Amino acid sequence: MFSRLFIYIVFSFFIFTISNANFDVKARTAILQDYYSGEILYEKEPDRSIYPASMTKIMTTIIAFDLIKSGDLSMDEKFIISEKAWRLSTAGYSSMFIMVGDQVSVENLLKGIIVASGNDACIALAEGIAGTEEEFALLMTAKAREIGMENTNFTNSSGINDPDNYSTVRDIMIMSRYLIEQHPEFYKMFAEKKFTWDRTGGDPITQGNRNPLLYKNLGADGIKTGYLAVEKYSLASSINRNGRRLIAVGSGFKTKNSRSKESTKLLTYGLTNFDLVEITKSKIAFQKIDVWLGKEDSVEAYTNQDIYKTIKKAKKKLLKVSVKYDGPVEAPIKKDQKIATLRVVYDQELVSEYDLLAIKDIKKVNILSRLMKSINYLIWGDV
Repeated sequence: MFSRLFIYIVFSFFIFTISNANFDVKARTAILQDYYSGEILYEKEPDRSIYPASMTKIMTTIIAFDLIKSGDLSMDEKFIISEKAWRLSTAGYSSMFIMVGDQVSVENLLKGIIVASGNDACIALAEGIAGTEEEFALLMTAKAREIGMENTNFTNSSGINDPDNYSTVRDIMIMSRYLIEQHPEFYKMFAEKKFTWDRTGGDPITQGNRNPLLYKNLGADGIKTGYLAVEKYSLASSINRNGRRLIAVGSGFKTKNSRSKESTKLLTYGLTNFDLVEITKSKIAFQKIDVWLGKEDSVEAYTNQDIYKTIKKAKKKLLKVSVKYDGPVEAPIKKDQKIATLRVVYDQELVSEYDLLAIKDIKKVNILSRLMKSINYLIWGDV
């Protein structure tokens, strides 16, 4: 396990080194990941501590989505709005303008958070789920630890000023990836450009999504902007274009315009400088493996994960894939038994290995058949 991790780190460092030489993003800290391969295409002080501001709201929605997925919460469930939540709709913060005593559905609160970036909606959702925002923040931090966010602590649901509400762009990337991977249907809400809240006692309010990349011809479908005076502008973004998905996170952009321009530049860099190579899909037969003394002469093998590699443009020919096994493999063979190894080589260097598993059982032939096969092998070399 350690050797595979070491090889992957070396490969990622190699890709990073050859690609970062003459490229820079005007942000205090930034990271770019190829979603399907998981490889980091660019990073700039990715583990530097930041105040995530409204990017915090990504985790707020994840907690709700996880509960909905498990059946412990529903989109049409309604929460009563507290005075604490209402006050954030009257103090100049981003809000969906809910009123004290309103009964608002989880779906509307989620859209109020995702599209309108409503701090009031965050508190209402947090209180409805956990009783208090403080208890909800504990759930957020626990989830962060669970999914590998090692340098993050949440103290509130909205990202409002608090020195103990901190993260890194790497951790925000991990959180964004979890959101997209685990909740693809709910993630579609992050691409919605406007949300109309049919509020109590007033005319409906329509607000536009604050993510500037949604309005560009990039293929952007998320995720979340942020701003704090001490941190300046931030953005977690993702594009889905031509069979590729990229996730970018940057913080410390000096202006709104810079946030939009530099995030676009970062994502475009990933699209135009790298190719994504699909090696195999999970559970799909990859190659036949020869079988010895089995009722069938071969068995198809598969991997239990999708395998992609991100390669520098015009370097595909340096990527080689091979299958290694001591064969033929002797029967009996059990379904899902490891029978071979898939090896990925880049520029004559081994970069990763994956187990190849038998797609079905292969039973051993009877004694007479085994004897005949052995004789054939001794005489003709046949298996």
